Amino acid sequence: MAPMTTADSCVTTAELMEAVAAVGSAYFLDFAAAAGRHGLSSSQAKALAVVLEPVPMRALAGRLGCDASNVTGIVDRLESLGLARREAAAADRRVKMVTITDQGAETLRMVRADMTRTHHAFDSLGPEQRAALNDLCRQVLPLLGA
Repeated sequence: MAPMTTADSCVTTAELMEAVAAVGSAYFLDFAAAAGRHGLSSSQAKALAVVLEPVPMRALAGRLGCDASNVTGIVDRLESLGLARREAAAADRRVKMVTITDQGAETLRMVRADMTRTHHAFDSLGPEQRAALNDLCRQVLPLLGA
């Protein structure tokens, strides 16, 4: 994809959607590869990022975009590796909360640090570009319902 110039004053929604999808796809591939190098699936690594604060199992399924039965297997694996733990919610003992352990937080930090392609891409941006991209993402993300 060629870089946009000031002459390209009207980028269509379709073009913008394609550009965002391409960036998202490249980011996901880098994330999945880094997770794999640390013995995790991309779903397991993504779950670690979601449970930095305690999250109910059902909410975790929603954030991962998968069925609640799939989350059980993901959390079972994270628990067996010592990366996350399940606890009963204080308000309702039937609800299971999932949270990251110190070892899980360190593993997530290493996965993110190992995303060399993503780091290289974002490091190529100047301070103003980084701020603008961050601002745009924060503006659009709530509108997408994330």
